[in-house]
Amino acid sequence: MLPWFSNDAFPLYLAPMAGVTDYIFRGLCKELGADVLVTEFVSAEGILQADHRTRAYTEFEDSHRPVGVQLFGADGQRMGEAARKIVDWKQPDFIDINFGCPVNKVVSKNGGSSLLKDCPLLSSVASGIVKAVSVPVTAKMRIGWDQNSINALEVIKRLEDAGIQAIAIHGRTKAQGYSGQADWDVIAECAAAASVPIIGNGDIATGADVERHRRNTSVRGVMIGRAAMMNPWIFTEAKAYLATGTQPPPATAEQRFGFIRRHASLAVNSRRYGDEFQTMRAMRNRLMNYTKFLPGGKHLRNRFCHVGSLSELEDIIADYLAGKMPGPFEHDVVATAIAA
Repeated sequence: MLPWFSNDAFPLYLAPMAGVTDYIFRGLCKELGADVLVTEFVSAEGILQADHRTRAYTEFEDSHRPVGVQLFGADGQRMGEAARKIVDWKQPDFIDINFGCPVNKVVSKNGGSSLLKDCPLLSSVASGIVKAVSVPVTAKMRIGWDQNSINALEVIKRLEDAGIQAIAIHGRTKAQGYSGQADWDVIAECAAAASVPIIGNGDIATGADVERHRRNTSVRGVMIGRAAMMNPWIFTEAKAYLATGTQPPPATAEQRFGFIRRHASLAVNSRRYGDEFQTMRAMRNRLMNYTKFLPGGKHLRNRFCHVGSLSELEDIIADYLAGKMPGPFEHDVVATAIAA
């Protein structure tokens, strides 16, 4: 049993998301209550080729634990070698295998969700990694390739047989991408049949969503992805809801701006994306996501999509707080939002 499931714990995972869950964002979500973190997916071949950019995706701090490094690829032996290198470098708490990514550039290389169409290959990948490393191995998958080939039950059985110790299931098919609704009936069926912990993933936006799935299914935890991009406080809110049965107040405008400032400053100081302008350009979509629950957020997004420095970010925030944004937006609305 993985220790974060001990004593009937119900862990909240931060889903691995390419271009989003870098070590800075993971650390911020950990502070807000995420229990288990998983890196952005990493190419096994990039690891084996000693690609320094690929290796950077495996970085984490001890305060982030438990944390896993997620690998994608289609050759069990090669992926096992890559996993062993990662364990030697970083000693993560687990290795996670990506059987769920629907992005064509991954699928075209026979990685991610493409393996759901080739179960023998999927089995060999899983067993190859399990045999190669001393740390636990987990997996993340989708319920099937498309609506006509939902094979989640077969896949989890194969993964269990290969020695996988926990499985996160996104309740959509590869064909769906991120459209439509996640099928929690399939997730529930898998959770009831599995002998290892199943972590449910898909359409979790509130603490009430977390509690409903804990109550109505046998999942042992949930994985939260896109909702955390807009509202990283969802982990705090979910824990409060699980403990009290009530939804706490949302993060105030002041808290959001504090988070925005801190995230941007940490990103600039890390220099992972280059100089200050390059970093702020890379951060634009992230900053825009954080505004989606603020009054007048549209006007903030119009400004954030051009931001190029930390000082410019401060100017935009100051204009917002002073009620200087254009459009149907007044200072008293901002003051109300901050005081809420």
